[in-house]
Amino acid sequence: MAKKVAKKLVIPKMKIKKGDRVKVIAGSNKGKEGEVLQVFPVKSRVIIDGVNIVKRHEKPSQNNPGGIKEKAAPIHASNVMLIDPKSGGTTRVGRKVENGKIVRYSKKSGEIIN
Repeated sequence: MAKKVAKKLVIPKMKIKKGDRVKVIAGSNKGKEGEVLQVFPVKSRVIIDGVNIVKRHEKPSQNNPGGIKEKAAPIHASNVMLIDPKSGGTTRVGRKVENGKIVRYSKKSGEIIN
């Protein structure tokens, strides 16, 4: 009987990080801008402040009155684009080695993104 070979989980390298200013370029929230609150590299999704707001019903508890709450839902990382810190427009992200460290930079202006 042949042994099952476990597939190795490949986590894609995200070009967007927590705290980045991004703009939604596709979907129902197209054109909205916000700050990245959370990143999920395995699912290639990000949560952006004030974008893709959904309503969730919460059950009441001793600490929480419950009711219908609004919260930001994840959006696919391919639907967002980083905002260039220099020009204020959207830009693609590149990587280069500088002083022995890999840094992200704006493809549009060439400015390094922290």
